[in-house]
Amino acid sequence: MKKIIALAILVIPVFLAGLGIKYMRDSIFGIVNDPFTLTVVQFIIGLLLTVLGVWFIGGYILHREQRQKKMQAQFMEQSGKAEDKEKK
Repeated sequence: MKKIIALAILVIPVFLAGLGIKYMRDSIFGIVNDPFTLTVVQFIIGLLLTVLGVWFIGGYILHREQRQKKMQAQFMEQSGKAEDKEKK
């Protein structure tokens, strides 16, 4: 049951990112979809959906790699440690 819920959590952002790409494509070709009245608004919403979907999936992959310790050392540094190195 946990794996089904985890799959649903990953499928929803992928679907929303795909929908965002569709909205951007339609606005470039001048096609206005139902909830929108302007192509500019449709493009901005599509861009927002795409960025948020990719951001969520990227964050999930980053978190999973950190948990399994398969990540490169440069990505495993915490922000506080990087600032301390710059001050020295």
